[in-house]
Amino acid sequence: MVNYLGLPVAASAHAGDIDEMIALTHWLMLILFVGWGVYFVFVLFRFRRGANPKASYAGAKGKISKGTEVAVAIVEVLLLVFYAIPAWAKRVRAFPSENEAVVVRVVSEQFAWNVQYPGPDGRFGRTDIKLVSADNPLGLDRTDAAAKDDVTTINQLNLPVDRPVLVHLSTKDVIHSFGLFEMRVKQDAIPGMQIPCGSSRTASGSTRSPARSCAASVTSGCAASSRFKAPPITRSGSTDQEKELRPATATPTTPKAP
Repeated sequence: MVNYLGLPVAASAHAGDIDEMIALTHWLMLILFVGWGVYFVFVLFRFRRGANPKASYAGAKGKISKGTEVAVAIVEVLLLVFYAIPAWAKRVRAFPSENEAVVVRVVSEQFAWNVQYPGPDGRFGRTDIKLVSADNPLGLDRTDAAAKDDVTTINQLNLPVDRPVLVHLSTKDVIHSFGLFEMRVKQDAIPGMQIPCGSSRTASGSTRSPARSCAASVTSGCAASSRFKAPPITRSGSTDQEKELRPATATPTTPKAP
């Protein structure tokens, strides 16, 4: 089933588990679709006008249809309680520690993704909302000693392979939907919250990682959308985080005019 779904290349350690869940969901939906379709055709034939010239307001009183509905509901509850929820809990509890992971801050806004990497010191520099400007969308205070070596990019996320990744996700304005589809990561950025997401390990190989940005409000939902394409994930021979990130982050990608 996975081969027919057109899923992007898997670029994380947990991608296989997510793909299995997606395949299982499609198989279940296919079974339900065929089953209820057959039942619908049976009902059209069984209660056709020719066989029932006079309408019966009491309706069918058989136990088969009711039993089928109850059985389907029980199966769905069992799958939710004993499969889906444990799988979700496993994912949200499996974030790597900051000591072993490549830690990145991603701050969304209309309509851009602002990415901040710590420098060789492994510390994020101080940010101040008063310093936010067109040239400094994160409000990074470069006078702070920890901020002098920080690397920032816009609409470009670069990650070394074979390293755990921890992304601290936040937003400057409204709800944005952060998606790294090759890594099977999907998380909404919520105003006022810093939400961790990531992967236990990034896999080797070249990928394109589009992220979608949705400007949402309580009443209108998703009002707009934008996309970007991140550059390929490449392997670096150095184990130093700064050296791994610097070659890919020196120059942000500029979208080509259509």
